[in-house]
Amino acid sequence: MTEQLLGPSGLPYRPCAGVVLINRDGLVFAGRRIDNQGTAGNSAWQMPQGGIDAGETPREAALRELVEETGVTREQVEVIAESPDWVTYDLPPELLGKVWKGRFGGQQQKWLAMLFMGQDSDVQIATEHPEFSEWRWMRAQDVTASIVPFKRGVYEQVFRDFADLVA
Repeated sequence: MTEQLLGPSGLPYRPCAGVVLINRDGLVFAGRRIDNQGTAGNSAWQMPQGGIDAGETPREAALRELVEETGVTREQVEVIAESPDWVTYDLPPELLGKVWKGRFGGQQQKWLAMLFMGQDSDVQIATEHPEFSEWRWMRAQDVTASIVPFKRGVYEQVFRDFADLVA
């Protein structure tokens, strides 16, 4: 883990790992968030991501989050790349103090690209604690266009980092 940075709000960034899950056609997994169904039309879709627990590496966290959010197991993926740098985003003012029990002002993320070697039927978003109501394979630019606006810069950077891997 890298040094914990403070955001403009004065709050630290939450350490997080994200997964760019890529199918054989170069399309990317995106899930529609259960907790954000109706905002701005389509802008409630995102890739799997979540916090890095104490003692966990970004790779370990990314693989754990993938299973927790999609049901896709470690045996069904091959980790093919890791983002060279940590990427940060800041929460908009209306969310500060409301998410993550008010302890963080945004996230500091490390992203891993993973090749999905399973079948679509292996994706099971009805997990113990579901995060997504539906999912689909999307082109990178469509995923970026479908994320909440305050995370858009992160997705643009991640897809630049993995440009040779995605459609």
